[in-house]
Amino acid sequence: MTVGTNPSPFIVPDFKQCALVVEDLDEAVRRWAELLGIGPWTGYRLEPPRLKEMLYHGQEVEFSLRHALAWKGEMQFELVQPLDGPSIFADHLANHGEGLHHVGKYVSDHAGAVGDALRAGFEPLQSARGFGAEGDGAFAYFQAPGVPMIIELIEAPRVRIEPEFVYYPPAVD
Repeated sequence: MTVGTNPSPFIVPDFKQCALVVEDLDEAVRRWAELLGIGPWTGYRLEPPRLKEMLYHGQEVEFSLRHALAWKGEMQFELVQPLDGPSIFADHLANHGEGLHHVGKYVSDHAGAVGDALRAGFEPLQSARGFGAEGDGAFAYFQAPGVPMIIELIEAPRVRIEPEFVYYPPAVD
């Protein structure tokens, strides 16, 4: 990619998500809620057969994870705990430990946004579809050329699946 190229969809819309990889999702949610006042956290388990069309570095695989989402102002925070199968999350834990993993943005045309990313030279890392209650929803992770950050393109599902848990921050007196 050359300077001055418009690598849409990475210009518009704005990034809305900051995600971290964690060893223990339940403990991480408690720490973030109690120390930073972020929450409520809504946690989900994503795995086959709900997840479909799972790819990891271009190879068809099966993987599973637990993740929790919470909003603070205009920013959505995501904590991700890898469970089974190969994933960029497990790779991160093995190579770097817990910490910042990716930034994400919601897109209305996921297939179009993925195509734009590929044409702009972004390297596909991992993707899947079907995490919504109606079988919709998709995510795709990319390594940006020349930028040491993973970027996620997210197609929000129309209806979310039933959460595994909801955790509220402790009340402040």
